[in-house]
Amino acid sequence: MATTADYYDVLGVERSADAEEIKRAYRKLARQWHPDVNSSDEAHARFAAVTEAYETLSDPEKRQRYDSGGGAFGGNGNGGFGFGGFGDMMDAFFGGGASRGPRPRLQRGQDALIRLTLTLPEAAFGTTKKVTLDTAVVCDTCTGTGCAAGTDHSTCSMCRGRGEVQTVQTSFLGQVMTSRPCPQCQGYGDVIAQPCSDCHGEGRVRTRRSVDIKVPAGVSGGTRLQLSGEAETGPGGGPNGDLYVDIVEQTHPVFVRNKDDLHCTLTVPMTDAALGTSVDIETIDADSAAGGEGADGPRASMKVEVKPGTQPGHIIKLKGKGVPHLRGSGRGDLNIHFEVSVPSDLTEKQRQLLQEFAGSRKDAPASVSQSRETSGGFFSKIKDAFK
Repeated sequence: MATTADYYDVLGVERSADAEEIKRAYRKLARQWHPDVNSSDEAHARFAAVTEAYETLSDPEKRQRYDSGGGAFGGNGNGGFGFGGFGDMMDAFFGGGASRGPRPRLQRGQDALIRLTLTLPEAAFGTTKKVTLDTAVVCDTCTGTGCAAGTDHSTCSMCRGRGEVQTVQTSFLGQVMTSRPCPQCQGYGDVIAQPCSDCHGEGRVRTRRSVDIKVPAGVSGGTRLQLSGEAETGPGGGPNGDLYVDIVEQTHPVFVRNKDDLHCTLTVPMTDAALGTSVDIETIDADSAAGGEGADGPRASMKVEVKPGTQPGHIIKLKGKGVPHLRGSGRGDLNIHFEVSVPSDLTEKQRQLLQEFAGSRKDAPASVSQSRETSGGFFSKIKDAFK
């Protein structure tokens, strides 16, 4: 839909502006309102209005008709269709009105995807990692214009800034006008007569740069982080793309993670399982600076009471000693799975003592029953999942 606003006002130029002034004004506004750059609701309409104004004012014939009519359609100024309006209607019918205008040199950079490997404590408590990227950045020499110092883009002499050329073909229906991208300017509507010596007209250069990636607490393997504007600069010095980071979590030598809960195995001697004892258990905080302060300094371990008669497979749950939740407060739990170690190299004296102990008890004889677990239990399932 054509705009009813004054084309000169749309571009912000005087009616006496020459072709270069109109071109510069268009490039500035296109850079500001192009939908690939500006995601606001009004960007599409503003860019369409700017393009429409430029298509008319950059064409000497259309500009003359527009100036003589004084209206948005180059008509007679009374809302009807004069000769200029009829010409525009014919242009629209034969393809001229379907002109898309010059394509912008300013484009958004491509997104990038990398993988970042973290230890379990880094994933649990968050960290900052510095990575080096092979990417494109704005050319410092030309600040993204692509032009040598003291020069600027000039309107293409072949398409007169429209970015496309029209060809008349004869068919059985008569003459048909078609449009195609201008071969001289590749559809940009302008040319760079003296390209920047560093970027060769691209407006950007390849380089290696460092990016600090702030990893929030509670991420897990498979989490994808998005860093807006941290990927490559677009052609023509356009806005940067986004950097996506896929988290890979290393296997911990002690703890197995299941969502925000942690699991580990505590093996105790047969005598301790029978008589009871206390054991200091290191938590995941031992591998980080997040252990918290106790009365005697940083607390990265907890004393676990092994009750007399503890059986193999028994589980103790330590509340809030797992992984911090990614969303919300609090932490998961640490589950300690007990295994009982039975000695296999008894001395003769130890054997006699055990026999005396066995003789003093009235335990039921060994019996065979249906197995409750055929896969090793929950903890073994978790281990298998991480193999």
